[in-house]
Amino acid sequence: MKYQCILDDVPNYTAFLTVDELRASAHRLVETHPEHVRLMPIGKSRRGEPMEALVIGNGLHKALLFAMPHPNEPIGSMTLEYLSWRLAEDAALIEELGYIWYMVKCIDPDGTRLNEGWFKGPYTLEHYARNYYRPPAFQQIEWTFPVDYKTLHFHNPLPETRALMHLMEQVSPDLLYSLHNSGFGGVYFYVSGGNPRFYQELHDLVAGEELPLHLGEPEMPFIKPYAPAIFPEVSVQDIYDYYAANNPTDPAVIMRQGASSFDYLRGLGTGFSIVCEMPYFYNPKIVDTNPSDIIRRDAILQSVARDREYDAFHRRQFEAVADLLTAPSPFVETIQEWLRIFPESAAALENWARNDPQTARPGTVAEVFDSLVVGKFYRLFTLGLLLRAFTHQMAVGGEHPRLRRAYEEVEVEFERQSAEVTRELDYHVIPIRKLVRVQLGAGLLAAELAREMV
Repeated sequence: MKYQCILDDVPNYTAFLTVDELRASAHRLVETHPEHVRLMPIGKSRRGEPMEALVIGNGLHKALLFAMPHPNEPIGSMTLEYLSWRLAEDAALIEELGYIWYMVKCIDPDGTRLNEGWFKGPYTLEHYARNYYRPPAFQQIEWTFPVDYKTLHFHNPLPETRALMHLMEQVSPDLLYSLHNSGFGGVYFYVSGGNPRFYQELHDLVAGEELPLHLGEPEMPFIKPYAPAIFPEVSVQDIYDYYAANNPTDPAVIMRQGASSFDYLRGLGTGFSIVCEMPYFYNPKIVDTNPSDIIRRDAILQSVARDREYDAFHRRQFEAVADLLTAPSPFVETIQEWLRIFPESAAALENWARNDPQTARPGTVAEVFDSLVVGKFYRLFTLGLLLRAFTHQMAVGGEHPRLRRAYEEVEVEFERQSAEVTRELDYHVIPIRKLVRVQLGAGLLAAELAREMV
């Protein structure tokens, strides 16, 4: 890779930085390198935390990179932590790259603080799920940009989203990099375009770190890849049309969300955008494209049936104590939205699987493993959020026999499922350094492509 020396210098990080640590580092950087770096205030979070963008360099091209678009996704913050210092300490590199870099290390400080319980390890499925938090879509920075599409009308962007909107309008970036990461699986990308050479460079980057591509089921079943594990960016309109085709319910009722950052960038008519999804954990089966002895459709339908059983348990436990959950709680809000959406999303997926001819073939080992095993990992999150919601209420409002009983029943189920998932997934933990190197490398490749496209 052209900028391999930059990747080679990535430190051997052993933990993720907290919001306070990221902010303190940004201020130290400005104090240490005022000739190259400045801080730009961009707004305040919903809870009043100041948000700032680091501005580095003075090139002809402009790049906007922001981390923590979902607060359980801290890999991007470490990528920007390293890149900001690396650029500030190397004036020749700034000039060679030819960009002004606008970096927001944490666009959702409020939500991120609710994930910090797992940032320092141990990096196990159980510890991650016990300390996991992610808001519902209508409270996610990435999915609350304004949109009008058929019956979907969203015009209530969060303060953090408005800050990004204003920054995008002010900067008109040639490159937009929303720094995401997944939980379990392999590496995959969303891009607003590109070419076969660029796709091969991304594949080579992942292979160079001896990491797997994600060759299981895509996040949304309708996505058609440009190349293995490289997908066109999914718009809110795409999601709407998928629900409209596979569920009789008005998609606007199901979704209750806005558009994404790359939807908004497209509306501004500027720039190339990329998302690099990085997993914390993986199993080599996620890259096995050999045919299995299970029809792909059957694997998906089995997954839906199993998830309905999980949903019934979650719903029963929550509804048994819903009247006792009186303290304001972000955990309760997420659970309520998940319980509301699940029947609709499950019905849409089931309908798609039954009717799409692409599901009639034998599933690959990766696809079947993704449907029947990896999906169980994500079910742990709902159990973890139930435990956090119950614990929060007991800490604020005191013990109640019914709430204590529900907590104990969910705890037993969490322990059972955690042990089952850990055994079946037989997972590897990916070192943070490798994750940063791939995410940074993808950004540098995208910056080179975006520069050529201007």
